[in-house]
Amino acid sequence: MSGTTGATRRAVERRRAVSRGPGPRWRDDGGAGAILGVALVAVVVCVTAMALPLYAVLVARQALAGAADAAALAAADVRVGILPGEPCAVAGTVAAANGASLAGCVIDGLVVTVAVTDTVAGFAVGVSATAGPPDAAAQTGVE
Repeated sequence: MSGTTGATRRAVERRRAVSRGPGPRWRDDGGAGAILGVALVAVVVCVTAMALPLYAVLVARQALAGAADAAALAAADVRVGILPGEPCAVAGTVAAANGASLAGCVIDGLVVTVAVTDTVAGFAVGVSATAGPPDAAAQTGVE
């Protein structure tokens, strides 16, 4: 517009002002996408932060299930006479070796049921397991 006169320039500016209409310029929303993107990332981070303790507890529960199984099998081996010792004491030792605490030990004939616990991310997690000879389960009614 270097060759236009002042009157022409003012007329062009008036037409632009009229086409925009009165009030704020709502069309000038530059940066709104960036704010939306930041908000979306913040939501994903918050949901992930809330889900991590849940996943930690689920992983710990599976590890405790392995500890409970091992403790129950060791106690059942002692009860049957394969290993020497007291079944519940051996179960406690095996549970501690697997990073768990023995919470309970019940002996029913040749079948031994143990319960182990641990605290993960502020949540108490507990699992139980039963072991014994295959024919002992049918005699005692434990499955």
